[in-house]
Amino acid sequence: MNRNKNIWIIWSALVAIVVIYFGYTLLEGEDRTVFVPGEMTGGHHQIGIACDACHGESFTDMDAMQKTCESCHGDQRKKPFDSHPRSKFTDPRNADRLENINALYCVTCHVEHKPELADKTGVTQPADFCIHCHADVGENRPSHKDMEFATCASAGCHNYHNNRSLYTDFLVKHMDAPALLDSRTVPEKEYASVLDEIMSYPHDRYPVKKIGLKDIDAPIKIQFKTTDEVRHDWMSTAHAKSGANCSACHMLVIDDKEPVWTDKPDHRACAQCHDIEVKHFTQGKHGMRLAQGLSPMTPAMARLPMNEEAIDKELGCNSCHQAHEYKLDTASVDACLGCHADEHSQSYKTSPHYDLWLKEQAGELPEGSGVSCATCHMPRVDVDVNDWLRRTVVQHNQNANLVPNEKMLRSACLNCHGLPFAIDSLADQQLVNKNFRGKPQVHIESVDLARKDYLRHLDKTGGE
Repeated sequence: MNRNKNIWIIWSALVAIVVIYFGYTLLEGEDRTVFVPGEMTGGHHQIGIACDACHGESFTDMDAMQKTCESCHGDQRKKPFDSHPRSKFTDPRNADRLENINALYCVTCHVEHKPELADKTGVTQPADFCIHCHADVGENRPSHKDMEFATCASAGCHNYHNNRSLYTDFLVKHMDAPALLDSRTVPEKEYASVLDEIMSYPHDRYPVKKIGLKDIDAPIKIQFKTTDEVRHDWMSTAHAKSGANCSACHMLVIDDKEPVWTDKPDHRACAQCHDIEVKHFTQGKHGMRLAQGLSPMTPAMARLPMNEEAIDKELGCNSCHQAHEYKLDTASVDACLGCHADEHSQSYKTSPHYDLWLKEQAGELPEGSGVSCATCHMPRVDVDVNDWLRRTVVQHNQNANLVPNEKMLRSACLNCHGLPFAIDSLADQQLVNKNFRGKPQVHIESVDLARKDYLRHLDKTGGE
């Protein structure tokens, strides 16, 4: 009896220890990987320990989980950016489609914790899932007859969510464009020129005007510690030229409370003036952990090859934009190559793009004609700020045009290249690896098929 009693006491103690351990880890601990039932996809693995980021308060309520998906990806699921927005399937005319595949929920196609099912885009449906709605495509489009449905999402063909660069009318419009366009520049920077129109900018605290050393408003004890180098760096920036004083970054306002001085301001300080850029940053892989209240991302957490010396570097705004100096050329190239060590990144400095970048920096080419890492992966895009203002901003969510890579056609490639050449180049993985040093050795038939459909239409309508 005593032996059995001792066994039960030991068993109960072990159970209590396990319960306490798991309970503490769930409620207080930051590392919750012990609860993760399977490996996360590349898009979410950095926040895998923040279970409520996706599950919210319920692990079974589909509508609640859908809301958390839309809280991060909702803007991308609206027309004109989404080819298959939710509204398409709430239309009664398409109700029967939902019986085949419930496209109202993101998790129908994107299931986490199932690495054996997920492809590189995070899709967990079979490759031929398009057949559920487009079984008769061969009847409507003779060019698609007898094509396998598993090829729909092949490079340069169709992108389920963002097909804006690949639909027929767009292909036809650009089908005869040359490999290199006559004009090859990215959109111009405009932030300083529209400051007066940006209502979220703190005009009351920092009127837009040039300020100098005599205007520095840091506390006296801080000014005594400030080096000549820091003052020189600040004076050379757009901040000093636009009225952004020391307190603009170092006096942080949280929850509408009184401003508090901080020696090392983070992304929240930047958001006081650059709210759109910070919003984008916290949606991408570099900043998504910050949006969940986790510690900053480090290269050690990445699944791509990274430079060993940068492995523990925490990623925030000042990781790329050096404090006080804020040199865009550093943020556009050096900051990227300081961490990334994959073949594509390492090949950049032997590419024609880098040659253009050096010539622009030397003043041999016009501003905007060089091609940095950021030119393609963090392009300048148009954003609707409100009903009356549209701005050109740098897209700081570097994933917004990354996977599948045809998404960067409009935002990056087509600033300099014709569509046929760009589609082939992005589909040639060897060329991508070499950072586009050379010509594409792969040909995608999308433009050819669009041309045939267009000619067939002209023949049928008599040229109208």
